[in-house]
Amino acid sequence: MNITASASWKAIEAHRLSLSPVHLRQFFANDPGRVASLSLSYDGIYYDFSKQRIDSTTLALLVALAHEARLDELTSRMFSGEKINASEDRSVLHVALRRSISPFPSTDLDVMPEVIATRQRMAAFADRIRSGQALGFTGMPIRHVVNIGIGGSDLGPKMLDYALRSISHPALGVHYVSNLDGAQLAPLLQTLDPRTTLFLVASKTFTTQETMLNAQTARDWLVANLGDAAAVSRHFAALTAKPERAVKFGIMADAVFPLWDWVGGRFSLWSAVGLALMIAIGPHAFADLLAGAERMDEHFRSTPYERNLPVVMALIGIWNTNFLGATSNAVLPYNESLKYFPSFLQQLEMESNGKSVGSDGQPLACASNPIVWGELGNNGQHAFFQLLHQGGRLVPCDFIAAVRSDYPLPGHQEALLANCFAQSAALAFGKTAEEARSELQGTMPATALESLLPHKVFAGNQPSSTLLLSRLDPQTLGALIALYEHKVFVQGAIWGLNSFDQWGVELGKAVASSILPAIANPPLAEKFDASTQGLLAFSRQHLA
Repeated sequence: MNITASASWKAIEAHRLSLSPVHLRQFFANDPGRVASLSLSYDGIYYDFSKQRIDSTTLALLVALAHEARLDELTSRMFSGEKINASEDRSVLHVALRRSISPFPSTDLDVMPEVIATRQRMAAFADRIRSGQALGFTGMPIRHVVNIGIGGSDLGPKMLDYALRSISHPALGVHYVSNLDGAQLAPLLQTLDPRTTLFLVASKTFTTQETMLNAQTARDWLVANLGDAAAVSRHFAALTAKPERAVKFGIMADAVFPLWDWVGGRFSLWSAVGLALMIAIGPHAFADLLAGAERMDEHFRSTPYERNLPVVMALIGIWNTNFLGATSNAVLPYNESLKYFPSFLQQLEMESNGKSVGSDGQPLACASNPIVWGELGNNGQHAFFQLLHQGGRLVPCDFIAAVRSDYPLPGHQEALLANCFAQSAALAFGKTAEEARSELQGTMPATALESLLPHKVFAGNQPSSTLLLSRLDPQTLGALIALYEHKVFVQGAIWGLNSFDQWGVELGKAVASSILPAIANPPLAEKFDASTQGLLAFSRQHLA
């Protein structure tokens, strides 16, 4: 359906016109109970969206839109294993990866036996490494693990590994390599002992260019240092849907862990792709991560939309993007341990919903995913926050903070939280000319005051939500990631697109593969455009 032609969409548009003159200051002044009615709490997560430019009527209209878009039907189809990824003819069952009971999604299509069996194999593998029982080719225990992947095979595990490093194994080094640029892999190899290093190659097809080139370089380094190609079998494992290719690479069959076509890369950290993370934090903590996500799954499936965290978060995004006209969304974590969370969300959201064609193959009638960007909030305050406050652009923000620090130092956490809360308040309420004048009076001559005054005025009315986590533990983080996953699904359902394919990514891979031979073979460059030919010529000259 064309959602913009629906009665709910038109009702929201009419409502927007009535709200457009209202400043966030006025919203709060008019409704003393605003925070209570525009906030939600579930499983250690508190979501305050009272600083969004909405009221209770807006939320009710947005909920009606979700119903009219038949979100419930698509949700049921996903959880029942239907092939809702129509362009690739695949089911979408990443939620099965954190299930604790069988059968799922049905007795006719029960994926849980293989999921649980793989989870158990991962746990046994991780325990052997963590306990020092896993020995390399020379008989020395493994002490460093290098995950080689890219995209979903890198961002999710790396993000969570950093977020949970306070509980990581103290004697194991876990590293992540994704970039083709040798500046990432080469310096790392210089710090590693080949006798005690294990490489995990994460690629569904075992043909991903970046991953396989890095894996081959690591293999060559290992064999050159240990002097025997047989060493590969003791220092490599694979996470793939093509086990035969991993075995041909030299990896033992019992060190190959399966991936399934019903798991998209950006939703795969719960699978064998999370093996490096499990090695770092241990199988019990990994199980807690899955449990937190599973509880969020059940909350999403069973909670009425107006109290449903993923649904409400998604609807707020729809409001900001399609009715207020926002083209970007800033993600601002106020915990160092969430450093990689904005990068993770960039893939999750923009690779899923960054599309202009609907599931029916027709152009969308409305804008879809905004540009997602962000940085650690405390650092950003001294950089791009100036633009947020006075740049004149509408940039909705997600503030994220854990109340309890995972590395407590006296006075630090309180100051961190104060900065987080202050920025969302300042963005919302700003500072009027009258307030600025009152602050400046008596500090300078009147003429100087009036000259400075325009620079001290802040428009405010910049919408934001704040997600407070009780703490940075595996269960809460599992719930947080599942929350954003379902947010993406809800928005894709309302926009009418397929959130689970990524043909734009495939295009870039194909073009790169065709250009690569032309770098060394000049005649092959003739089939490309003039700009690409010029770039190849310059590169060829300086590579030589």
